[in-house]
Amino acid sequence: MARGGPGGFDVNALMKQAQQMQQQMQQAQEQLKQETVEASAGGGMVKVTMGGDLTLREISIDPEAIDPEEAEMLAEMVQAAVNEGLRAAQKLADSKMGGITGGLGGMGLPGM
Repeated sequence: MARGGPGGFDVNALMKQAQQMQQQMQQAQEQLKQETVEASAGGGMVKVTMGGDLTLREISIDPEAIDPEEAEMLAEMVQAAVNEGLRAAQKLADSKMGGITGGLGGMGLPGM
């Protein structure tokens, strides 16, 4: 079996590189599960902790933010904090994964 394809293209080397990339991505995903980011809204009255794997780990609400007549405002602060936490967690994940894929976005390969 010829190692090189058209123009000297080495399919075996490409497959080996893809397997290494997949292993690195799996390791990065496991590391992301251990990392967290924090975000807040309402001047710190609502705080969230997000996992690097984009999971909501904790919501903290200052008791002063709990006013029955301002429930809608509290809901908006929670939503804003969660959305900011998601953005921060996604940025963390992108920074970890982007170095592995070289900005290729997984090349459309399954599991990448």
